Amino acid sequence: MFRQGDLLIVPVPDEAVPAEAQALPPAERDGRGRLVLALGEVTGHAHAIVAPGALLRDPDPMRPDYLHLPSGGRLVHEEHAAIALPKGWFRVVRQREYIPGAVRPVAD
Repeated sequence: MFRQGDLLIVPVPDEAVPAEAQALPPAERDGRGRLVLALGEVTGHAHAIVAPGALLRDPDPMRPDYLHLPSGGRLVHEEHAAIALPKGWFRVVRQREYIPGAVRPVAD
């Protein structure tokens, strides 16, 4: 497992990627060519992947996204050390927080 800030990235075998996740369209890359896993609403900093691959983003922010890196890659952020990721599939989970009456992804 890998953790960077409020993201948990868990390697998963190919057969553990749900069919509904595999059917999602790949997320677009940002203007710098990165796959942005999470964007800081306040700072504008991003947890991003620098590598070929695909991010399959679930429209429900409480469900995990899936990341495929056919050659491995690097997870980067302006305030954290880069993390080398091996090739394969990963489940991307955002940390959650409780606010009175609801649970939501952590606001960065």
